[in-house]
Amino acid sequence: MATPLIAMEEALSRILAGLRPVGAETVSLSEGWGRILAAPVTARLTQPPADVSAMDGYALRAEDGAVGTVLRVVGAAPAGHPFAGRVGPGEAVRIFTGGAVPEGADTILLQEDAVAGDGSVTSTEAPRPARHIRRAGLDFAAGDVLVESGRRLTAREIGLAAAANHPWLLVHRRPRVAILATGDEIVLPGDPLPAGSIVSSNAHALAALVRASGADALVLPIAVDDRDAIAAAAESAGGCDLLVTTGGASVGEHDLVQAALAPLGFTLDFWKIALRPGKPLISGHFRGMPMLGLPGNPVSALVCSVLFLIPALRRLGGLPAAPIETRPAVLGRDLPANDHRQDYLRAAFSRDAEGRITATPFPVQDSSMLRFLAASGGLVVRAPHAPAAPVGSAVQVVDLSSLGV
Repeated sequence: MATPLIAMEEALSRILAGLRPVGAETVSLSEGWGRILAAPVTARLTQPPADVSAMDGYALRAEDGAVGTVLRVVGAAPAGHPFAGRVGPGEAVRIFTGGAVPEGADTILLQEDAVAGDGSVTSTEAPRPARHIRRAGLDFAAGDVLVESGRRLTAREIGLAAAANHPWLLVHRRPRVAILATGDEIVLPGDPLPAGSIVSSNAHALAALVRASGADALVLPIAVDDRDAIAAAAESAGGCDLLVTTGGASVGEHDLVQAALAPLGFTLDFWKIALRPGKPLISGHFRGMPMLGLPGNPVSALVCSVLFLIPALRRLGGLPAAPIETRPAVLGRDLPANDHRQDYLRAAFSRDAEGRITATPFPVQDSSMLRFLAASGGLVVRAPHAPAAPVGSAVQVVDLSSLGV
């Protein structure tokens, strides 16, 4: 009896359900960009720590700031050097942006609204109470949770953590991914090409995708179509968080991954998906380590990596379990009705001035052809049994550039 195909959504849900975030490590702020927080960032101080001036000018009592009033300048309060005294009636303190507002003052007279004299200042514009004063804690107060755990850190969060006085951050370590390419026919780029051979591209593309997703890649030596060779190569993945194989996932005599690993403790969850390209995808565990077995065709391997490997890496890295995002677009050419498999069509993208996408699928979608994938802006998603769609139809697309692949 033929193995039934499972739906794309069910396959992803089952893969993600078996994954847990990897452990945590402490890194410096300078190493935090792109990492995923394992603990929230909580403010260790109040910012600003006191009332400060938002402008250059004079700190005074608003009731003393009527137009034409001459005030005695009793000191200065540049940023970092607070005025030690108190502002009394008829007095002002020269203040600069970021300077602490002296006790007794309740407003800032802008320097362009004042005429400075010898030890005095005259108001030309009456300031309102609390004008141009940033109150203590305007940004945040000590104890506030500023960044929740599970966030991927950008330059903005790094700056916020620094302002909150955190020199170190607790983040999830980068998941370690072992990549194993199999097949008698594949050779490394630059090596001699015997008759019938092809250059191996999958392992290199997958390693780049893994690194772009914030994980570390360990590319294992190519394993020939031999059970012992595949088993020995897989055993060298010990200590990794995920094993990814490519090739050997279908039903031919030389598709040996399952057969080679079963005696070593491999357990299968599923291995056929109602998906094009990429139907023969293996999901299971090898000695307790999650494993994805990708097809050998290079386009199928990469498309499956976008749909399954990137969400898996996000989950291992500490992000919530979620599918790859799609966005709306319109078709640039007619498409026929779809069959029972969910389809992901390589397509050229064009964007108008508002950023709206027109996606034009390439006329040939053979899963061995990398050139069209490299030229694609993304993938047009077609549901199983989708009806024929004319030019201009609304579709959903996966934007590959937004994923860094």
